[in-house]
Amino acid sequence: MTKKLFNLLNFILLFIFLFSTLSYAATPKLVTKLDDAFEKIEGWIINLATPAAAVAVGTGVFMKKFSFGDEEKIRTGKKLIRGSLFSYAFILAIDLILSAIKSLI
Repeated sequence: MTKKLFNLLNFILLFIFLFSTLSYAATPKLVTKLDDAFEKIEGWIINLATPAAAVAVGTGVFMKKFSFGDEEKIRTGKKLIRGSLFSYAFILAIDLILSAIKSLI
C-alpha cells in the first residue's frame, strides 16, 4: 500500500514539475505597456546622456584651457571631465547589464 502511494505521489510531482513550465497564458497588456515604456525611457536616457557628456567634457576642457593659471579652475575642470566620463560609463554599463539580464530572461 505504501509503495503504491509513494509511486502515485512521485507521479503527481513529476506531472506538476514537467507541465507547470508549459503555460499558454499571454503576457498581460499592462506588463507589456510598462515594459515598452521602460525601454523607451532607457533609450531616451542613452540618447540624452551622450550629448550631455560631450558638453560636460567640452566645458571641462575649456575651463582647463582658459584658467590662466588659476589652480582652482584647473582642478574644477579636471573634476568635471572625470565626473562626466565616469557618469557616462556608468550609464552605458547599466544599459549593458540590463540587456544582459533581459537576454537571460
